[in-house]
Order: sequence, then C-alpha cells, then structure tokens
Amino acid sequence: MGAILAPMSDLFEAGGLEEDAPRPLADRLRPKTLTEVVGQDHIIGPDGAIGRMIALGRPHSIILWGPPGTGKTTIARLLSTAFKLHFEQLSAVFSGVADLKKTFEAARQRRRMGQGTLLFIDEIHRFNRSQQDSFLPVVEDGTVVLVGATTENPSFELNGALLSRAQVLVLRRLDDAALEELLGRAEAHFGEPLKLTEDARASLRAMADGDGRYLLNLVEELSTVRTVKPLDPAALVKAVQKRAPLYDKSREEHYNIISALHKSIRGSDPDAALYWLARMLVGGEQPLYIARRLVRAAVEDIGLADPQAVVQALAAKDVYDFLGSPEGEIALAQTVIYLASAPKSNAVYTALGAAKAAAHEHGSLMPPAHILNAPTKLMKNLGYGEGYEYDHEAEEGFSGQNYFPDGMERLPLYQPRETGFEREIAKRLEFWSKLRAKRQP
Repeated sequence: MGAILAPMSDLFEAGGLEEDAPRPLADRLRPKTLTEVVGQDHIIGPDGAIGRMIALGRPHSIILWGPPGTGKTTIARLLSTAFKLHFEQLSAVFSGVADLKKTFEAARQRRRMGQGTLLFIDEIHRFNRSQQDSFLPVVEDGTVVLVGATTENPSFELNGALLSRAQVLVLRRLDDAALEELLGRAEAHFGEPLKLTEDARASLRAMADGDGRYLLNLVEELSTVRTVKPLDPAALVKAVQKRAPLYDKSREEHYNIISALHKSIRGSDPDAALYWLARMLVGGEQPLYIARRLVRAAVEDIGLADPQAVVQALAAKDVYDFLGSPEGEIALAQTVIYLASAPKSNAVYTALGAAKAAAHEHGSLMPPAHILNAPTKLMKNLGYGEGYEYDHEAEEGFSGQNYFPDGMERLPLYQPRETGFEREIAKRLEFWSKLRAKRQP
C-alpha cells in the first residue's frame, strides 16, 4: 500500500478509486486521529500505553489483542501517521514466507533512505512458529515496527521470543456508550437521525455484540430501508440480518464461556449459569461437551453436600443421548439449575488432593499387618492379619482400629462442610472419632 502520509485523495487514486467512490460506511467513518477511536481510552489516553508511546515519540512493536471491530487496523494506521512511518499491511491468512522476505527487504531499502516502516500483520496468530521467528531480526534491529493484530490469546498462539519483543495491548469489546457514539457519527454523516424507536436503537447496539464495524454495516443496511414510522425492535430484526453471538468452538471463546458456566454454577447463580449455557448452545457447542463439564462441576464443587448432583448430571447426559436436540437441551438446563441451586462443597476435591500429597510424601509404606490378608502359612507366620477385628461384630459396628501405615500419624484428610448432606457426614465422623479415641490403646 502507499504511504499513509499521503492525502486520502492520493491514496484512493493510487488504488484506482476516486475519493467519492463507493466505500463501506465503516471505511468512510474510519477515525482520522487516535482521539477519534472509541472505546479504547485505556490504551490510547494520556495514561495508556499508546498515549505514552506517542508522548515520548518512540514507537515500539506491539500486539493488539481484541475481538473483531474494536479498532485494531485503525489504530495501526494512525500510529504510522503519528510517527511518520510507511504503512505496510499483510494478512497472515494470505501471506507466506516469500511475502515476508519481500516485505522485509523493501523495509530495509526504505531504512537506508531514512524512511521507517510500520508493518501491520492482521491475524498474526495464523502464522506458524517458523514464520513468527522470521520477525525477530527485523524487529530487533528496528527495520520494522511490528503491529500484530489477533483475536486469539497471544499467550497460546505466539512464540515467547516474539512476545518478549512486543508489548501486548488488550482492546476491549465496545460498550454501549462507544456504540452509541458511532451511531451518532453515522447520523451526522447521513444528515438525519436513524428511524428507530429507543428500544430498537438499544436492540441495534445489542445486535452489534461489541463490534463497531458490524454496527456500521447494520446502519448502512438500514439506510436503504424506506419508512416513515420509526422501526420497533421486531421491525428492526426483519429489516437487517442478525448474526449469531461471537463464539468459536475451537478457540479461546470456547474455554472462556465454559469457564463462565462452571463458575456461575459454583457461585450458586442459576440465572447466569443458564445464560452461559444458552450462549454455548446458540453458538453451536457440542451438548455432550457441556454435559461432561456439568458432571465435573457436580463432583468438584458439590460432591457429598448433595450426592444426587452427580446422578442428575449423568442423567442429563443420558437424556440428551436419547432425545438429541432440541428436547435433550432441556435436561441440560434442568441440571444447570439443579447444580447451581445445590449446596456447595469442595471437601472431596480437597481431600483427594491432600491424600495424593501424603502419598507422595510418605512413599511406599505398607499397610499395618493386622489388615493384610494371609492366604499362605508363611504370611500367617509373619503376622499378617493378626489382631484384625471384624467391624460388623464390634460394638456399634465400629472397631476403631488403625488403618494407616505403622509409623505414620493419622491424617484428617476429609473435612466435610456444614452444608447439605455433609452436615450428616460430619456428625457420623465426629461420633466415630470419639469411639476411636476410647478404643485405641
């Protein structure tokens, strides 16, 4: 692409377009300065990373991580203007090693002539590790200022070496105020307000799902609708195509939302848990994957506080197997409500962790001889089974014998909570503890 320093009219002419040639509304309303970028004051403002970078006059490589339509490309373009750098853009989807070599060589030529290069890589996470490594020398020696854009978590998708040379900046999903500001700009551009009721205007912002570009695309679609009466929400839905909420089953959003479901259950909030369940189902998540997570929540966060929790979770899996969608999804919803409403305890989860730690610490200690079976004469002669008391024949069905290895102190691994069924378990354990203290020598 031509240098971003050139007037906009020159850019359009260089691309074979006149300045007034048809362009998407989102492009026509693209911010001309960083102060016009909405929703990202935390990085662009005076105290933000980009604000400080510009104040110091020293550009450095950055990775812009955020959802679609939050301004990543725009920020990269405006940074090149602010620092008077040649703007070069590549997409990791369509570019390979040959494209990178050609771009790096062109940047070196510009550098010899005193012109710096800002290299913007869209979808940088799609480059493989060797391609990412190719950036290291040109970033290291200042041949290019790299600005990478990604919708995926850089911690998982980018090389550590590259991350150590670039600051990761997180862009936020556009909130209602930012989206409303974009609507105002669109209305100013068209010279008239949108013909929408207040409820429909709110619905329009909700449809955008935090994506400014998509919002402006919807506005452009609405601009072709001829109506005298303002559209209500139902008429709005008919007038424009509504997209599914952002959800990628194979990437980070998948893990974020399943985590939100699990933690809403743990936090005893059935309403929030139902919302996250619906988000996954609408996004096309595999219902049996959700069922597996519900089983995990039942044993990890409820356990013996309500022993029926895991039964409910397994039943939901069986019901879904039997009915399929959409009827089987009701069983998942029922289980989500049951688990979120159940008493909570992680005592079993904690007890298992403590038991594993003790097993590692104490090594291969043998069980005490009195609880070993003695199927041979030799084993009987060695004392196997000697002194064992059969609990069913003991008073109150409890012998109080020691079952830990000899030489190892008794460990109180399981600590039931005072919640749900575990209250009853705690009473039993306390009763047996008192009997044990009486009967053990």
